[in-house]
Amino acid sequence: MDVDIGEIRATVRAVDGGSLLTPEILQAIVRVVMRAVEDKLAHDKRLSSERKITDGVSKERDAED
Repeated sequence: MDVDIGEIRATVRAVDGGSLLTPEILQAIVRVVMRAVEDKLAHDKRLSSERKITDGVSKERDAED
């Protein structure tokens, strides 16, 4: 299917990408990233604790056999 576009008008503005981040927006991004990192570390710590408990129970069970 052919499409014929008779005329196109567009406005293009060049901007510096760094200028789009205000200090407030940058701080909000950092806050969200830091929260995500803290959540990940806490999750990893919980997993490690659960593995230690599970490993200990497995060793006790194997010792009983």
